Amino acid sequence: MCRLFAFRSVIPSQVHRSLMQADNALAVQSDRHPDGWGVAFYVNDSPHITRSPATAIDDHLFHRVSGIVASETVLAHVRKATVGTNSVLNCHPFQYGRWTMAHNGEIRNFERHRAMFRELVDPGLRRYILGDTDSEVIFFLFLSFLRRRAPLFARFALEDVFAALRQTVELIRERSDTGAPDEDALLTMIVTDGTLMAATQGGKELFVSTYKTRCSDRDECKSLSPECEAPTESGFVNHLVLSSERMGGENVWLPLEPGEFVGVDAQMRLHRERTGHRRLPVVA
Repeated sequence: MCRLFAFRSVIPSQVHRSLMQADNALAVQSDRHPDGWGVAFYVNDSPHITRSPATAIDDHLFHRVSGIVASETVLAHVRKATVGTNSVLNCHPFQYGRWTMAHNGEIRNFERHRAMFRELVDPGLRRYILGDTDSEVIFFLFLSFLRRRAPLFARFALEDVFAALRQTVELIRERSDTGAPDEDALLTMIVTDGTLMAATQGGKELFVSTYKTRCSDRDECKSLSPECEAPTESGFVNHLVLSSERMGGENVWLPLEPGEFVGVDAQMRLHRERTGHRRLPVVA
């Protein structure tokens, strides 16, 4: 399976430590997930994406990209192939317009269902599926549901993004159901348009951090707030970090439960929901 890392922050942040140096950094994880990598970062709301089928830890391009990226929004992925060949077209994140997505998991027996799921993608989007992974089809199914609410260039409320993710998960689970719980589709995903970010734990572990035990930049950072070093009481956060693994450092990591959604809107208001439940209070 794959590994995910993403953050949304009120200030541009470097990603070198998270991708290269931290305990469980993405480069370290690529030793066990060798089938490609990708990094998306946003500049003036526009995504810039670098992808490669090489193993991240051995790829000088990954080292270079991780060293130069500083952004308010970053989404990164290392791949262990389960569906699709090892090619740049099958590397995450996938992108359409401002939207990018990375996925950890798989649709079981995807080859049996491939044609059906492609037909369920909005016809105006279907031709942009360039690779042969289930993950890319999942991304365009999500965009298809989102497009029913408004044009994809619109600014969406986080609730609409959660709803489109939920519809995607429900559709795939319904159409690929084998009746065996251990063969359910695994659909852990992170999506962003550069201003909002949303994720769901769909059967593969995902951890979230919104504060640190103590910010190492607290004496210099002009954006420091109480929410940087404690659970938010205002509902707003200064950063949202998502990772397949707990990473070393000052961040406090909390696991998402299966079926749980988490994200921040464009104003950095934190939302957490569980499938079939009302929105949960944001607490540690």
